[in-house]
Amino acid sequence: MSETRFSATEKDLLQELMNIGFGQAAADLAQVIGLSIKLSIPDIQLFKTCELSRHMTEEMDGEQEFSLIEQYFLGKFQGIALLALPARSGKKLVTLFGLQDQCNWSSENLAMLEKEAMIEVGNILIGACVGKITELLNDVVLYSPPRMRIQDVRDSNLPNNLFAPGSLAISLKTVFHFERKKITGQLFLIANQDSIAWLKTALNAFMEQYE
Repeated sequence: MSETRFSATEKDLLQELMNIGFGQAAADLAQVIGLSIKLSIPDIQLFKTCELSRHMTEEMDGEQEFSLIEQYFLGKFQGIALLALPARSGKKLVTLFGLQDQCNWSSENLAMLEKEAMIEVGNILIGACVGKITELLNDVVLYSPPRMRIQDVRDSNLPNNLFAPGSLAISLKTVFHFERKKITGQLFLIANQDSIAWLKTALNAFMEQYE
C-alpha cells in the first residue's frame, strides 16, 4: 500500500494539474456554448475497484439514475472517464447548443438530439481535461469513442480488461455548474493501479524541472 500513497506535496501538485486540466476543459466547452462553467476544487481518492458502486453512490449524493458518458483513455495514464449528469439533463443541454427552436422534431429525433448533445459535452470535457493533464506529465493517450447509457448508480462497475479485481483505482473528480442554467454534473477520471505508480513517478519528474 505504501507505494500507492501520495505525499502531501504529490497530492497538492496533482490537484493543481487537475485544476489546469479541468479549467482547459471548461474553457473549451464555454467556447462552444457561450456560457462560463464553474468548477469545484478537484477531489482525489483511492479505493478498491470492487467498491466502485459504493464510491459512486456516495459521490453522487444518493442520485440513483443518471446519464453516464463514458470514454476509455489508454497510455501510461489509463482508465475510464465518466461524465455523470442527472438522467433528464438532455433537454437542457440541447438548449445550450441552440437547437431548441427546431421545428417538427419527432420524439425519436428529439431523444437522439439530446443523446448527441450529452455525448458532445462529454467528448469536449473529457478530451480537453485528460489531454491537458497527460500533456503536462509528458504522456500521450488514445481514446475510445464516447458512449452514453442511463443506469442506476448501484450497477456501476469497472471493466476487467483495465481494472484487475481486487486492485486499487484512483478517482480524480470535479463538480461543475453551467452559468445561468440549473445543470450540475460530475466528471470522474478513474485510473487503474498501474497508473497510480506512473503518476507518482511523473509528478516527481515534473517537480524536478523546477527545483
